[in-house]
Amino acid sequence: MLGPVRLLPTYGVIRLLHTADWHLGATLQGWSREAEHRAALAQLVAIARERAVDAVVVAGDVFDSLNPSADAQRLLYDTLRDLRAACPHARIALVAGNHDPAARLEAPRALFEMADVMSIGAFARRDGAFDARAHLSPIRDASGRIGAHLLALPYPRAADLPVTNEGAVRETYREAVESARREIGTAPLIVTGHLHVLGALESEGSERRILIGGEHAVPSDIFPTDVAYVALGHLHRSQWVGRETIRYSGSLIPMSKTEIDYAHGVSIVEIDDAGVVAIEHAAFNRVVPHLRVPSRGALSITQLDSALEALALNASAPIEAWPFAHLAIKVDGPAVGLKAELDAICEKFPLRVVSTSVERPQAQAPAPASLRLAERKPSDLFRDAYEQAHGVAPTDDHFNCFERLLQEA
Repeated sequence: MLGPVRLLPTYGVIRLLHTADWHLGATLQGWSREAEHRAALAQLVAIARERAVDAVVVAGDVFDSLNPSADAQRLLYDTLRDLRAACPHARIALVAGNHDPAARLEAPRALFEMADVMSIGAFARRDGAFDARAHLSPIRDASGRIGAHLLALPYPRAADLPVTNEGAVRETYREAVESARREIGTAPLIVTGHLHVLGALESEGSERRILIGGEHAVPSDIFPTDVAYVALGHLHRSQWVGRETIRYSGSLIPMSKTEIDYAHGVSIVEIDDAGVVAIEHAAFNRVVPHLRVPSRGALSITQLDSALEALALNASAPIEAWPFAHLAIKVDGPAVGLKAELDAICEKFPLRVVSTSVERPQAQAPAPASLRLAERKPSDLFRDAYEQAHGVAPTDDHFNCFERLLQEA
């Protein structure tokens, strides 16, 4: 005779909006980005409403600095208010990134809880062990049925890591996921991370290099395969790494000229009890243009006026709507007085110049003299090998490390 049948819980399909790297309070060469931020966040709220999402996860770098302005904080609170009105039942979660003031994100926790907002600034521990309950939250659909659980993990600062060796991040994530599994069993699990995963593409001049537990980048296999989805922050390009369910949503707006061509937006993820059903990147409409002048190559100072005239810019637009311009200028000789010439030309147009690159003709380098290996210094060989591998010259710290290794050899 069969014993009593154990009824396992069923998990319905839930829809997640994954976003990151808001960088509220950021400026570009002194120009405010608030108009861009407000427009992007309004689109985010509209997408959350239209897709009837069950959760909104902000995977770090909510702010651009550790001391955000009152305007940046107000924009965050306005957005949380609008999200709560747009998605009354949705779980809203914020985790701290490397730019964020972790304690400040957690300080209004009592008020956040009144609005059913989860804010995690640091890893919580109880009696020395990871406290999964402080980081776990169920995600429910509109009927109230649990569809998945969120394990909200912030940027792992040195104080959050149990050890300082190169396996510290892997050990931290292993402990966190195993602790969560003891609480929720085999239920679908969503994990956040604010770090650089090996193999993902960086944006030159944008993301700050971070070192976590002695590692600049961590392998994607620190996230177990039984995790349904990994919501990443830190890198500004929307992309997946390792497997399609480990994703960066990308930043809200371009943070440098290298990001002009990115399709900034949010990731919409559907998950059921078998795992991820669908992933879609929902791109924003950009309200403030970012222009590269010219779009390719470079132009002379004499060509600049006509090139800007051809853009047919709206002279009646408010200054916060003026395009940001990145100029590429070619010169044949000394560039004395170039900035004054550029300023005189550009001030006639409704645009904001935020970067200028100057290109000069490449001189034909003489063929290098043939040298025997015995005639080369070890430090010169190291410099050449480093530049060939990384495209940049080694720093003094690199040379110091090389010299110590040379002495030990």
